[in-house]
Amino acid sequence: MDRPLDIAFHNMDSSPSLEADIRGRVDKLERRYGRLIGCRVSVEKLHNRHRTGNIFDVHVVMSVPGRDLAVSREPHRAKEKYANPDAWTSVRDAFDAAEKQLESFKRSSREDTAAPSAHAMAGQVTLIEPGTDHGFILTNTGTQLYFHRDSVTDSRFEDLKVGDLVHYVEEEGDAGPTATKVRAGGTST
Repeated sequence: MDRPLDIAFHNMDSSPSLEADIRGRVDKLERRYGRLIGCRVSVEKLHNRHRTGNIFDVHVVMSVPGRDLAVSREPHRAKEKYANPDAWTSVRDAFDAAEKQLESFKRSSREDTAAPSAHAMAGQVTLIEPGTDHGFILTNTGTQLYFHRDSVTDSRFEDLKVGDLVHYVEEEGDAGPTATKVRAGGTST
């Protein structure tokens, strides 16, 4: 991951053993999807019920190229499903849902980027300044399009060089047209 794992506990004391379990589960997500950029996990104790047990809400936000995937839920019918619902079962259920969501995203992005689509255009990388997270692509009309590192789909942003041929999809961004779904298309000579 490009960013360090962020784990937060709300309305409860932090637990080194639960934190270690969360780190292991995030490592598993990263092995399943090697392009995971970052992950934030928060565990919140919703109520302080010493007789009937506590319900814990777990939020998992996974940053992947181009977007964030979020899982936010408390265990569905925790009192009916588990004799003693606790933070461990809530974390397990949230990460099971996160894994399914990541697999779904992986399948859909594989379909989106397997081959240049009818909407994809060809261009050439014209500028990547060292230490930045963006670059520019020269289009076939002679204009330059901005692209962000998170838009690179089939390789690493760090591996792109000035002169590389790329395929991209042009979309309207906040500040004008931008290149998205940027795929390396070989190097120019």
